[in-house]
Formats: sequence, C-alpha cells, structure tokens
Amino acid sequence: MAHGSRDPAAASSTRALLRLVHALRPELPLRCCFLDLARPSLAEALAPLASARPIVVPLLLSTGHHLRVDLPAALAAAGLPPCRLAPALGPHRLLAEALADRLAEAGAPPHAPVVLAGAGSSDPTGVADTTRMASLLAARLGRPVTPAHLAAAAPTPHQAVADLVAAGHPEVALAAYLLSPGHFARRAAATPATWTGAPLGTHPAVARLVLRRYDEARAATAMRSAA
Repeated sequence: MAHGSRDPAAASSTRALLRLVHALRPELPLRCCFLDLARPSLAEALAPLASARPIVVPLLLSTGHHLRVDLPAALAAAGLPPCRLAPALGPHRLLAEALADRLAEAGAPPHAPVVLAGAGSSDPTGVADTTRMASLLAARLGRPVTPAHLAAAAPTPHQAVADLVAAGHPEVALAAYLLSPGHFARRAAATPATWTGAPLGTHPAVARLVLRRYDEARAATAMRSAA
C-alpha cells in the first residue's frame, strides 16, 4: 500500500517497484493499492483477499500520522475482516544503501556534506524517524548528514543547504528521502544543492526491504498464534 498521488509518475513508480518485488518472490500473491488519490483503493484491493487475512505492507518511510491514524481508519471504514499490518519501511540500513547509491548516481563526491530531505510530518514520530534515517545514512557514508523536512517541520531542505553553504561548504549534496517522483521530489530538486539524488523508486534494496517487512509481519503473526 502506497500513499498515492495525483501525479501519474508516482503510481507508475510504485507499480514498477512491486514488479521488482514480485520478480524476487514470484510465488507470493501481491496486490498494489493506495491510501488516497489513486486507484485501486485499500478496500478494493483487500475485498477479494479478506478470507486469507492478507498482510498489508505500507510503502511509507516513517511511522507517522498516515500509518498510525489514516491507515487504521481506512481499514475500519472498509468493513473487512482484520488483516495483518507490517511496519513502515524506514528507518532501515537498506534504505541507507539505496540513498547512498542515488547520491553516487547523481555525481555527488564522497567529501560533500549531505542533507537528507524527508517529506516531513506533523507527527513527532515521523520527524524522529527521519532523524534516525539521517544517522543511518551518515554511518553508511562516513560523514555527517543533516535531516530536513519538505513540509510540516523544520529545517526545510532549502534552509539546511543554505546553512551549510554559509558555514563554508560551497557544494552540498541532497538525498531525497522519497519513494516516488511527484510534488515533493520536485521541491527537493529545487533547493540550491549542487547534487540531488533521485527518489528511491525501484532500487533493489527497497524491493528487498518490502519483502523483509512482509516476512517480519508474517513471523510476528505466527508467534502470536503459537502463544
């Protein structure tokens, strides 16, 4: 389940990622759906699978308002039997691998300071997750990473880049902590950073992480049943 967007490129990117997930585990039945702004909806995707108690893997990068409030509300509104819910994708070391690769693809050199641009959240949990992801990326890169937020929290990526330039770093790299192209990706690309990594999209590490979250949710359910 992805968030959804009015930008057709976002839905196309989500479906491309799930084709890669399916290629890694072709025996696993897989459906694509969106929380909002795109079809199929969560209810449309789950209705044919209700008797199987499907596992919903949120293609969300943090445990923010969408995961804690909007998704449970959508499941309740659908009026379907309970399903199993996996954790958010991030923060995770596999995402640090993908972010580092996207920066390298953009041409960012190993000495440039980095700003991690998350979508932002009014939920403190989501903000904390982006900060944790910045620490994981810093460990991967071996240099500091400044967390920033494209909405609802400070600093903005533009301000974080400007602060680094004012501190004596004329060239700054920006890692777009986003899954898909769209409004936020365009805002990330509009900062004064010298290099901007593309959204994570179909990076193989993201596909592996989707399956890891699925396996974790399945194992947790089995443990509860055994108890």
